[in-house]
Amino acid sequence: MALKKFKPTTPGQRFKIISTFEEITTDVPEKSLLAPKKRSGGRNNTGRMTMRYLGGGHKQAYRIIDFKRDKDNIPATVHSIEYDPNRTARIALLFYADGEKRYIIAPHGLKVDQTVVSGKGAAPEIGNALFLSEIPFGTIIHNMELRPGQGAKLSRSAGTYAQLMSRDDKYAIVKMPSGETRMILQSCKATIGMVSNIDHSLEVSGKAGRSRWQGRRPRVRGVVMNPVDHPMGGGEGRSSGGHPRSRKGIPSKGYKTRSKKKDSNKYIIVSRKK
Repeated sequence: MALKKFKPTTPGQRFKIISTFEEITTDVPEKSLLAPKKRSGGRNNTGRMTMRYLGGGHKQAYRIIDFKRDKDNIPATVHSIEYDPNRTARIALLFYADGEKRYIIAPHGLKVDQTVVSGKGAAPEIGNALFLSEIPFGTIIHNMELRPGQGAKLSRSAGTYAQLMSRDDKYAIVKMPSGETRMILQSCKATIGMVSNIDHSLEVSGKAGRSRWQGRRPRVRGVVMNPVDHPMGGGEGRSSGGHPRSRKGIPSKGYKTRSKKKDSNKYIIVSRKK
């Protein structure tokens, strides 16, 4: 998963750093696992803009990903590693022994023709999905469930991983990508390894046009707005804008927005803030 730089033949090429895509084996997705993806342009059902700075972008089809990994004890062969425009990670197409095809998020190091399996008794090897009760301590994991059978919710982004630290009663103690340490039920599943495309955070677009291709419109800073539009707007010349805050007036630095009564607080052992 290497990166490539470009000679500065144009202003857009000067700072551009993108992936070589060398791990991708095909550019034709599996048609049976595609779904249409509608765009809202940031408008709601009455046509009013409710989200700013969205719109445009290249047409995309959604790839249906198997986050549950519920085909237990049926071996699957990795047929291809593919690009997914809807996420930062790469995806892998699996051909199961019973003939079914499914996409999964590809772990780093997963190769074509490799065999993966999920469920009770599976070996703790890259790409296999196991219950947290069966994974050895210290193992690097991703695609974790928060509730049994819910499907993976945690650590799905490119290059991220969590680590299984210990077990206590019916809970597993997991260190999250954010640095938070929390308890998750041992009956939840997780996949061995870290998520693919580990160099994603080092990529540089190089030009505003690449953001437009991804459906992002130019974002206006609050400081350059008028007082009627933003708490940080107004003033003569280039004024600082006062305390950093959102358009609704909520401070953006150091202000705690998490509820002290939030139900999941009891499962957090060490906060990511500490």
